[in-house]
Amino acid sequence: MTNEFVPLLYLLASVFFILALRGLSSPETSRRGNFVGMIGMAIAIVTTLAVAAPDDPVTWAMIAGGIAVGGLIGAVIARRIAMTAMPELVAAFHSLVGLAAVLVAGSAFYAPEAFGIGEPGNIAIQSLVEMSLGVAIGAITFTGSIIAFAKLSGRMSGAPITLPGRHIINLALAIGLVVLVVLFCQQQTAVLFWAIAALSLLLGILIIIPIGGADMPVVVSMLNSYSGWAAAGIGFTLGNTALIVTGAWWAPRARSCPTSCARA
Repeated sequence: MTNEFVPLLYLLASVFFILALRGLSSPETSRRGNFVGMIGMAIAIVTTLAVAAPDDPVTWAMIAGGIAVGGLIGAVIARRIAMTAMPELVAAFHSLVGLAAVLVAGSAFYAPEAFGIGEPGNIAIQSLVEMSLGVAIGAITFTGSIIAFAKLSGRMSGAPITLPGRHIINLALAIGLVVLVVLFCQQQTAVLFWAIAALSLLLGILIIIPIGGADMPVVVSMLNSYSGWAAAGIGFTLGNTALIVTGAWWAPRARSCPTSCARA
């Protein structure tokens, strides 16, 4: 596939994603939204595989296996889940979005030449900043969504869990996170990368546990927004138009409409 068609196809996929999310905001159009989203995802996957086609059968088998296993799990969950359990399902799925952002950022860090952002130890500063934001927001989304899922599903008490001096702790963690990002951009070491991820995972837990179960649908909406920002950040790192456009469109919308986003 020629490079000039790649941005166009990614843009087309992002348009389908936007239309899908818009359709999912209403029960009357949710089926059509799902179908449009499937088309957009198919375009994105085929385009990505055409651009970075593996050259060995083992990699192709791993990709096909991942798609098959993920599709099977998704189909089984979709058939079994009750409509009343949709908020907790959204929380669970968005934890995977956050985890995916962390893993993709890790791939970009360990193999930057594959993404055209430099070489190990000599990655472009802009890409390091974007990578740091992606892994931090993704990790916060991951653990925050797990706590939201546990509270909504009754696996964890819905009562607020407050720690003494929690605001000071969260502020210290946030400042520490900024310091780690600055050091990471300067030194580009794996220890600092995973320290950013670990601190963000902890921050995600501490942000959500003080919130009561009755407010979890609003929290899910907020985490939806975080997943959009994480996708956009990783999209800038990878130069992926579909991730940038879809993530940037989804993030403010998810924050501004908690009811419809929870249904989506």
